[in-house]
Amino acid sequence: MGADKSKREEGKGTVEFFKDLDKEALKTEKFIEKNARVLTVVFGVLVFGVLGYFAYDQFIAMPKNEEATQSFFVAEKDLIEGKYKEALGGKAPNLGFLGTYKEFSDTPIGKLSAYNAGLIKFREGKYQEAYDLLDHFSSKNKILLALKYGAMADCQSNLNKNEEALSLLDKASSISEDPYTSYYFVKKAGVLSLALGKRKEAKEYFAKIAREYDEYDEGSSDSYIEMTRYY
Repeated sequence: MGADKSKREEGKGTVEFFKDLDKEALKTEKFIEKNARVLTVVFGVLVFGVLGYFAYDQFIAMPKNEEATQSFFVAEKDLIEGKYKEALGGKAPNLGFLGTYKEFSDTPIGKLSAYNAGLIKFREGKYQEAYDLLDHFSSKNKILLALKYGAMADCQSNLNKNEEALSLLDKASSISEDPYTSYYFVKKAGVLSLALGKRKEAKEYFAKIAREYDEYDEGSSDSYIEMTRYY
């Protein structure tokens, strides 16, 4: 019973988080005005926040390596203060996320460090490096995995690998057990398809939203479906 309650609270938190940070990005006119590459709206901003929301129990409360946890906290402090170069780090004495991953890659905190390092690389516009680092992250938390695949999709889109990006968005939308997370990535895939001129695929994504996630979409999927006739 406690686990079910915790899962419901986790899902509720995800809904509120995405609504607060991404409500502007989900507006129809904002998406259609931009091209496919711009559609990858600095996903890292979202992921950093969600990681903070979910990661404590999994990666901090029961650390496998005290030194790894300590260097992670130092990097996290730099990140919060906007010191991205220091947060990324690389080698002693400033391991940062990158160095923590390299030194402790077999620990949960090392894997989480790879994720954060990847997001900083994404912010720097180093999309292939970001993709490779993100790919090293793993978790039993399905929402975190969905965010991983979503961030990797953004990397691929910025590398003009849009087919791969769509495939990763499909993965992100299907792996999470949280409906809002799934809805978010289905819509992202639909908008990317629309921007790429893939009308049929876009219509299928938006039709799925209308069928399965209408409570989150507030009916805007109808407008998107109509757009597939013209874009």
